[in-house]
Amino acid sequence: MQGIQYKKFLLPLFFAGALLATGTSCRQKQAIVQARKTVVEKQLYTCSMHPQIIMEAPGSCPICGMELVKKPRGSKKIYSVQLEDLLQPTNGFVITDLPVTTMRQSSEKVSIEALGNIQNDTRQLATISARVGGRIEKLYVRYRYQMIMPGDKIMDIYSPEIATAQQNLLFLLKNDAANNSLIEAAKQKLLLMGMSGKQLSKLLTSGTPGLTITVYSNAMGHVHEAGGEPMGASGEMSIAATETAALAIREGMYVQAGQKVFLLTNPQKAWAVLNIFPENGQAVKVGNKVKIIPEAMPLKVFEAPISFIEPFYRQGSKTLTARVYFDNLILAIPIGSQVRANIFGASVKGNWLPQASIVSLGIGQIVFVKTANGFIPKKIQAGIRQNGFVQVIGGIAVADTVAANAQYLNDSEIFIKVK
Repeated sequence: MQGIQYKKFLLPLFFAGALLATGTSCRQKQAIVQARKTVVEKQLYTCSMHPQIIMEAPGSCPICGMELVKKPRGSKKIYSVQLEDLLQPTNGFVITDLPVTTMRQSSEKVSIEALGNIQNDTRQLATISARVGGRIEKLYVRYRYQMIMPGDKIMDIYSPEIATAQQNLLFLLKNDAANNSLIEAAKQKLLLMGMSGKQLSKLLTSGTPGLTITVYSNAMGHVHEAGGEPMGASGEMSIAATETAALAIREGMYVQAGQKVFLLTNPQKAWAVLNIFPENGQAVKVGNKVKIIPEAMPLKVFEAPISFIEPFYRQGSKTLTARVYFDNLILAIPIGSQVRANIFGASVKGNWLPQASIVSLGIGQIVFVKTANGFIPKKIQAGIRQNGFVQVIGGIAVADTVAANAQYLNDSEIFIKVK
């Protein structure tokens, strides 16, 4: 009986000791956890102006010099926005509440604006050459850009060679008039040397050889070159040829057989050279109608098709060149005039975004894609611009939502990091 009472007395003591030991063990565990938490959640310091600066000790910001403040521990929500999102650099992540939009798939009829100028049609260039060598006795062309018509006198050349050929013909006619083959050969030689049919008839009638031969123009145009002056690429006049300097050919100078004396350009035939930006190149084809407005004569608007697209980029240019041939006889637009053009291309199917949702960084185009907590800038590949919309070739998915007006999200320093 005493043993039972003794056991009843020891049993509460045992449970009390057990509870005391358990409480001590829990407090020890809590202390360990708290110590570990203190180690993990070490106090950090940051700059209120430059949140990307994070230090383990107080001090000054290395960028602006402001005193560092304590960086809050953990993640706090401010109006359902994570504090970590608020502390991200604004050039890589933006938090705001702005209207959004998505790409729309459609087929747009393209009308492309282009700038250019009027140039000479190099297919209409004409050359006046000397068929015989000799000295220029008289020059009828006196200044650059002088208008020359077919049949106009160009110059008189004294040539011993052609004088000898005339004497040979007259000798045959006098001493061997029955030898028709030799006489016809002598006549043909004079014609090939540049003598006209009228001059030949005069020689046969008078029987007296002339000391000079007159060179006539066989084409119409303005005098642009004289004496073999150089031309620029694609038929463009060189700087020396565009100046109103004296002609390189003068009376008393000698020319050789086959030498180019003058180059004529026909002002009645010209082409408009239009500059097409690469992103619009896919919509411009040969045969597209073009409305051209000359800036020098804005009332002389005309339409013509694109005749040729140069398959290369001209040196120093980042645009494609399209040529529009036209008849300048009635229009009389001065060569070199600047023009504005509207090219009516075919319909282009693609994904389109409003132009306001795209920001140009000079070397690329970006949009701000909506995420759960903000907007992230992404680079896109832009195509044709048409009616306030831009064709998006790549960079984002069709289902992506972007800011409707990207200018509001642009960093103040216009420096955006694209991931």
